Amino acid sequence: MDDVRVERVLRAVECIPDGSVATYGDIGNVTGESARVIGRVLALWGSTVPWWRVCNSKGEIPGHSAEALELWLADKLPIKAHGSLELVECRVNVAALKDQVATVLDALESN
Repeated sequence: MDDVRVERVLRAVECIPDGSVATYGDIGNVTGESARVIGRVLALWGSTVPWWRVCNSKGEIPGHSAEALELWLADKLPIKAHGSLELVECRVNVAALKDQVATVLDALESN
């Protein structure tokens, strides 16, 4: 995967505001990548961005539940009794995120 694609995904994740989350599909929608690519980028290069703000459509981050839970609590995200996120309450406004990401990516691509 080329560096520009990776950087686009990482910058999009950085745009998710505190107290909100996006799904892998949401980030894919705003970057033009598949949800699988988003997961792969975060798994390999996402340690420096708020990776815990990106989850699957069930409000989970498979394989990182305990670590994510601690970060979700610090972010004051709503958590269901069984440990997944209450997406209805904390999912980012995807249209607003898309606008913000477009601005950030325009700056990236003009450099």
